[in-house]
Amino acid sequence: MSETDLKSIDELAGRVSDAHAFLHIDEKTIRLADLDRACAAPGFWDDASHASAVSKEASSLRDVIAEYDRAVALLEDARTALDLAQEDPDFAQEAQEEAAELLGQLGPLLDELEVTSWFTGQFDDGDAIVSINPGQGGLEAQDWTEMLFKMLTRYCDSKGWKVRVLDTVAGEGIGLDRASFQVEGRNAYGMLRSENGVHRLVRISPTDLKGRRQTTFGAVEVLPVLPDSIEVDLDPNDVRVDVYRSSGPGGQCVNTTDSAVRLTHLPTGIVVTCQNQKSQLQNKEAAFRVLRSRLYELEEKKRAAQVDELRGDQMANSFGSQIRNYVLYPYQMVKDVRSGVETSNVDAVLNGDLEQFVIGYHKWRVSQ
Repeated sequence: MSETDLKSIDELAGRVSDAHAFLHIDEKTIRLADLDRACAAPGFWDDASHASAVSKEASSLRDVIAEYDRAVALLEDARTALDLAQEDPDFAQEAQEEAAELLGQLGPLLDELEVTSWFTGQFDDGDAIVSINPGQGGLEAQDWTEMLFKMLTRYCDSKGWKVRVLDTVAGEGIGLDRASFQVEGRNAYGMLRSENGVHRLVRISPTDLKGRRQTTFGAVEVLPVLPDSIEVDLDPNDVRVDVYRSSGPGGQCVNTTDSAVRLTHLPTGIVVTCQNQKSQLQNKEAAFRVLRSRLYELEEKKRAAQVDELRGDQMANSFGSQIRNYVLYPYQMVKDVRSGVETSNVDAVLNGDLEQFVIGYHKWRVSQ
């Protein structure tokens, strides 16, 4: 066993030990056992909403524990291979190659476990609601809204998360006037908080016959999907419900019934629309989920004016307030103004390759 092998395996062994601590594996194991006993109790499924929440928490804990156990197994298998290489010269090269492959898998897995440990907020490990709206830039901003919608949904797809489109409204001749979708997956809200804020695009306008450079803005709002156990002061009598016919791109009807739903919360003036579900009932349920999240977020802002744990500081959807710049002309670069992460591979980013920006933001956040 070479000195390099020893140093590498000792370093990774230390990281595995650290992961056991910062992931609170012992506490999670005890909690999972309690949840499993609850799931096995008679009448557990009588309260479907509670049962679903318990099952979801158990599944999340089981996934984290399984990933940690896999890290431990990779480490032990690598140690065994290196021991074999030292004991039997005939198999030394083959065993060392196997150990290198195992350690190569272990490093990225430990990186993922470290990322998981960052999400300790109340809703971080849950689902998210993402809304996108155009800012300054006229029709160009509508096109940018559609680009952001595609970029974010493709990123979610790459993470294996389920995306449910709640509302998309075609812009006037180009792009989208607004879009919202729900993301279901482990740590979806925690991860996507990195995208909350104003995104600035600089490019040659595709609609300008003179080919002039255009600066465009789009605002992304990320909210948690609140579990039913969270109480929100929402009186149905304070909500006006309007129904109308769903429409698709270009104003073409995609439904012959009045299935789209618009909720107006009269005390606050918050308006929520949903039209992409299959029925009026589903659209209404989805719209109320969004409204509950927005009202909760509003109350959180009142309780903590300086530190908004759910969505961060919100600024004007215009120049000087952006969290990230996407420059397509006169050079190509995407740069996050918070973390400093940047890349010249603009096409990859717009196609959903956001991981370096998401991770970079959270590294920056935990270091503050």
